[in-house]
This record gives sequence, C-alpha cells and structure tokens, in this order.
Amino acid sequence: MAHLTRDEVLASGEVAEDYRKAFEARPLDIKGNDFFEVRASRAEHLRRLRHLYLIPGPIPDEVSESTHEVPARDGYSIRVRVYQPIKGPPKEGSPLVMMYHEGGWSMGDITDEDLNCRMFARDLGCVCVNVEYRLAPEHQFPIGVNDCWDALKWALNNAESLKATPTQGVIVGGASAGGNLAAVLALLSRDTSLSPPITGQYLCVPAVLPEYNVPEHLAPLYRSRYDSRSDPVLKDLQPGMIEAIYKPEEKSPLWDPFTHPNGHKDVAKAYFQVGGLDPLRDEAVLYDRKLREAGVLTRFDLYAGYGHMFWTNYPEMKRSTEFVEDTLKGVRWLLER
Repeated sequence: MAHLTRDEVLASGEVAEDYRKAFEARPLDIKGNDFFEVRASRAEHLRRLRHLYLIPGPIPDEVSESTHEVPARDGYSIRVRVYQPIKGPPKEGSPLVMMYHEGGWSMGDITDEDLNCRMFARDLGCVCVNVEYRLAPEHQFPIGVNDCWDALKWALNNAESLKATPTQGVIVGGASAGGNLAAVLALLSRDTSLSPPITGQYLCVPAVLPEYNVPEHLAPLYRSRYDSRSDPVLKDLQPGMIEAIYKPEEKSPLWDPFTHPNGHKDVAKAYFQVGGLDPLRDEAVLYDRKLREAGVLTRFDLYAGYGHMFWTNYPEMKRSTEFVEDTLKGVRWLLER
C-alpha cells in the first residue's frame, strides 16, 4: 500500500471487531510494583504466547542457531544469536539480516525476534543476526544504538565465518524501538559510506519522530500519539515516558531519524508495517512520505483496526498470521535488486 490519503489513515483508527473481542477477552497481563518487575512480567507474558506463533520454537532440521559474544567499543560483550539455513544458501550466497528487538529501548531480548530470524533463514536463505543490545535505564542513550552498530560491523567483518554474503544484501530491521534503531543505522550506513552498505530497512511499527521535534507544518498530521486511545498496548503512552528512561539527546540523529540534518537521499529502501490504532501510526506514515520525497523506494502495509504489536500479543488471530506472512513478503521485496 502506498500514497495513502489522510482519510484512509484516519479510518484505519477504527477498532477491528475481532481485535476488540481478543483484547477484551484477554487483556494484557503485565504488572509489577516497579519498572523491573514490569519488565519481567512483560517477558513472561510474551513467553506464554509463543507456542501460538507460526514458528513456535527452534526448527533444527531447517535452521541452525548459535550464540556468540560480540565486543562492543567499550569492551562489553554483546550477546547475539545467529541463524543459518541448513539446506544451503542461495547459489549467489546468503544475504545478511540484522534484527533488533522491540521494548522501548528498556525491555525485551532476542527471543522477541526468534520467529522472524528463523523464518528469514528458512524461507529466504538469509543468515540472520539477532542482537541483544543493552537496555535503559541501566544503559542509557546512546549505548543501545552503539551496540547495534557494533554488532553490525562485527557481522560484516566476520561474514565469511558466519556463511553470509553481504554483497547479496544487508537488511536491518526491527519493531517499535527496533524499527527506530534500524532507521537510525540505515542513515548511519549512508553517512559513513559503510561497505558493503545497508541495502534495506524493515521498519515495523517504528518510533521515528519524537513529538517535540515535529515540524510545525506537519503537526496536523501527527495526531495518533495523542488521539489513539483504543490501542490496548500503548493506550497509556504519555509524552516523555520513554525519554525519562532512555535519556536520549533530543536532536541527535541517533535518536530521531526523521529530522536527520543530512536529509534522506540515498538511504536504503524501506518496508513498513504499521497498525491503524497504533499511537506511532502517523510518524510512520510521515516517514514513509519523507523517504519517498527523497527518492527512496518504499513499500507500506497498513493494518486498519489493529494496534501496536498486535500479532505478538494476540497471535491466535487470523490477521496476526497474515501480518507474519506479509513480513516475509516485505523482506523478500527488500532483497530484490
């Protein structure tokens, strides 16, 4: 889907009936007396649902998995999980896919991207590197994004031993905070003339424009952060909540890819998946437009009536299965020359 009208975007904010039934029947069961209890409760909530995923666990006959320790610039060891196709790579070699998990820069781990990495390795012949970057508040900005970049550089430097062929494509991707990190790294790749370069960015329900950096002329089109109150996951998101934990620099391009001082020309092509109920909806729509205006090829799937991370929290829905199938199609498109 591309070139959405504003009426189409606004109409997507009406709750789909099957989604309403799902979240009313099973509200999110995440609780705790402090931030760290909430983090643990959220991880347990997602763990209990993974048996419902299209790929609920390892598939050792089709994809091998191994854990590695990657050196960060400050000497810390970043844990990554590498997924390799067992049946052999494409004859030209395996593209490299780097995945960065969601969780508001402060929650989540590599289990959140297991499904996508297994699917990309099995069905696309990719070598995937799933990165467990450091989290806030223990490790605040820019440590997490630096970890993601350092892991990418490590993967490129060790591509031969990982059985990856980056000249066949380098994709960065993730959901929510992970989508932000992917967008930031795609711009950093361009600005540093990374070789081989990032060739595609998978931006899933991404956070790409903080409310305090919205250009005045775009303010009327940036309403979902304030108006989307039906989303069962982010309905209580308030201005400044994430920043209070992550402590980013307001104008840094390592935090805000939308207002990048060097613009967006020549950045890698992008595939978006966005929920109509999601408070982050409008910034994704605006970022898609900004990329297209800069001459960047994009593909945009909007899920009218569904919210932030709906496919992970309610995987039993038919629309969740379709979302995952679309993910595969979109990343396959990113790999096309």
